[in-house]
Amino acid sequence: MSLINTTIKPFKATAYHNGKFVEVSDQTVAGKWSVFVFYPADFTFVCPTELEDLADHYAEFQKLGVEVYSVSTDTHFAHKAWHDTSDAIKKVNYPMIGDPTHLLARNFDVLIEEEGVALRGTFVVNPAGEIKVLEIHDNGIGRDASELLRKVKAAQYVASHPGEVCPAKWEEGAKTPTPSLDLVGKI
Repeated sequence: MSLINTTIKPFKATAYHNGKFVEVSDQTVAGKWSVFVFYPADFTFVCPTELEDLADHYAEFQKLGVEVYSVSTDTHFAHKAWHDTSDAIKKVNYPMIGDPTHLLARNFDVLIEEEGVALRGTFVVNPAGEIKVLEIHDNGIGRDASELLRKVKAAQYVASHPGEVCPAKWEEGAKTPTPSLDLVGKI
């Protein structure tokens, strides 16, 4: 069963954020747009490139009212150590959630049980706590924050314009169709 349009399950976890350890829960994210970006592990090779790319685009997500949460099965202590030692991760200003119990990775169905790490899973969650976008990659394939930003904008657009849809390669400000009998076979 797909997680699309399902509500995120209750959780409570500790994150490293702006030099502090903070609690993050399903209640923390309620009422606002959120992006959860799962990755396999700290101190690895593709992961820092993705988290740095997200950090470089973080201000754009914030302008849209979106909070970004990176999540791995490492502890919040490991996140702090990585943040303190990696030039790429020093750029990260969004919460880095530790998931050593694997609760979040299981809730979002990205846990590789036999390895104890998460797949590269990306989830856009609306203010009602519903998953509107999900993308799961093999761990050897990195993600692009600008493409994620486009998907967030599309999800927000569709949410605020009932009945309209965003076609492939839709960019903010572009025309959107309203599905109807008149369009069948004409696109």
